[in-house]
Amino acid sequence: MVVPELKAWRAARPHVVRVARSVRPQLVRAVEAVKPPLVRAVGAVKPLVTRPSTVQFTAGSATLGLVVAATVVTAAGPWDSTGQRTAEREWAASQGRAGGADHGHVSGTSGKAPAPAPSAASVLTGLGGSVGAGPSPTEKALADVLGPLLDNAALGTERTAAVVDLATGKRLYGKGADDALTPASTTKIATAVAALTAAGADHRIATRTVLEPDSEKVILVGGGDPTLTARKDAEGNASLRTLADRTARALKDRKTDEVTLSYDTSLYEGPDVHPIGLDNTNVARVTALMADEGRLDDTSSGTAKRTEEPAADAAKEFADLLKDRGIKTADPVPAKATDRAKSLAAVKSPPLSALVERMLTNSDNDIAEALARQTAVAAGEPASFKGGGAAIRKQLKKLGLPLKGAEFADGSGLDRADKLTADLLTALLAKAADPAHPELRAALTGLPVAGFTGTLSTRYAGQPGTGLVRAKTGTLTGVHTLAGTVVDTDGHLLAFAFLTASDPPTEPTATQKGLDALASTLATCGCN
Repeated sequence: MVVPELKAWRAARPHVVRVARSVRPQLVRAVEAVKPPLVRAVGAVKPLVTRPSTVQFTAGSATLGLVVAATVVTAAGPWDSTGQRTAEREWAASQGRAGGADHGHVSGTSGKAPAPAPSAASVLTGLGGSVGAGPSPTEKALADVLGPLLDNAALGTERTAAVVDLATGKRLYGKGADDALTPASTTKIATAVAALTAAGADHRIATRTVLEPDSEKVILVGGGDPTLTARKDAEGNASLRTLADRTARALKDRKTDEVTLSYDTSLYEGPDVHPIGLDNTNVARVTALMADEGRLDDTSSGTAKRTEEPAADAAKEFADLLKDRGIKTADPVPAKATDRAKSLAAVKSPPLSALVERMLTNSDNDIAEALARQTAVAAGEPASFKGGGAAIRKQLKKLGLPLKGAEFADGSGLDRADKLTADLLTALLAKAADPAHPELRAALTGLPVAGFTGTLSTRYAGQPGTGLVRAKTGTLTGVHTLAGTVVDTDGHLLAFAFLTASDPPTEPTATQKGLDALASTLATCGCN
C-alpha cells in the first residue's frame, strides 16, 4: 500500500528536480524566479519531511545560501574542486542514492562512495520560507545533553565548548568558552576570515614575468600563489605552462629567442621554514614562488614529501618550458626585479574565495601559510610568520571579534604557540554567516561536510551528523578540535566549537569520535 505522504512526494518530486536543476546558473535569481512553484512543491511534501529520511542533501549549505544569506549567496565562491556543490544539488533533486555523482573520489581519501545520509527536511521547508520557525535550543537543554559528552574521558584532560545561534548571534552554551587552548588546524578559520577581510573574496594572486630594460634578462616574479601548477591539467589553477606560452610569445614579438632567466621571491620576508622544521610532510618552505606546493608526487592534498628548494625548482621547470617553446636560456638564478622592468606576461590564481575553500576542505597548510602572508601584504605588515600573525589579529580586531587570549604564530595551526578560544571560533563563524559580510561566506562554504568531503570524508560513519555537520578539524599530538556549523531538527543553524587537549595524549580515534558525537547531538537533540 502506498501511503498518502509517499504519493505526495512522488507528485512533488518532478517540481523539486526541475527547481534544483534550475539553480545551477545563478542561485539567487533562479530561486526568486521559481519561488511560486517551489512553495507549492514544498507544501505538497511538507508532511513527509518533518524528520530525516533518506533523501540526501547537505542542510548547512542550503541554509547558509538560502536562509541566512539569500541576498548574497552568489558571494559563496565558485569552488567545486571535489564536486561538493554538484553533489549537493543532485542529492536535493533525487531519492534513494548512495552517493553524489562527483563523490566517487576525494583527494587524499580511499575513494569509497559515502553511505546515504539523512534527508534535508529543513532545506525543503527552508525553500518555502519557514526554517528556524521553532524555538531556539535552550542553555539548560544543551547543557543536559552536551555536559555528559564533554565529560567523556576520551576527550582528555582539558576541554572547552561553545554553541551559538547564527540567526541571532546569541551564545546558547559555553564551557570554558573564553579559555584559550591550542587550536591546531581550526586556526585556518581565523586565517580564512582575516584573508577575506584584508584582500577580498575576488582577489587573485598573480605570477608574472618581466623583462629588464635594455637587456635580455627575464625575471619570473613570484606573487605567493600556492596553487600555481606545472602539470598539464591545471584544473582551473594558474598554469606555469600557460605563463611560458605567453612569455615565449611576448619575447618572439620582440624578435628575442635567447634570454637569461632569474626568479624573484622577494615578496616574502623572514624565515621560510615553518617552526616544525623541514623534516616533515605537512608543509613546504613558505616562499613566494612554488609549483604544486613543492610536492614530489602527483598528489594535490594531504601529506607528501616536498622539495627542499621549491622556488628554484619552479624556476627550472619554467626554464625547460621556455626551451620547449623555442626560447633558449641557461639555468635560472635568484634576483630581484627592478621598478623599471617591463611586463611580459602573467597568470592569476583562482579567486581568494576558492583558495579559502580548498584550504578549509583539505586542511591545506601551504595555502594557509600563503594566505597569512597575503593578509600581511594587504594589511601593510611584513610578509613573514610574525607579520602574518600580526595581520590576522589586526583584521579580526577590525571585525570586533573577541581576541582575549588569542595568539597567532602561523596561518595553518601547525605551531603549538597558536591559542584560540571557543568563543572566538564561534564568533568567526557567526561573522562569516552575517548577511552584512558576504565577502566572508567562503569561510563557511569551504568547511568539510561530514561523511562526504575533505578531512571529514571518512568520519561520522553511521552517525546522524552525516551530511548535516560542516566543520573544520584540528589535530596535533594531544590536541583535537572541531569547529563548524550544524542544522538542528528545528532548522536552526548553529555554530559550535569544541577544543580538547591532553598530556599524556589521548587515543586519536576515540577522541575524534567523541567530538563527532558532540556535533551529531546538536543535529538531533532539538534541545528546547
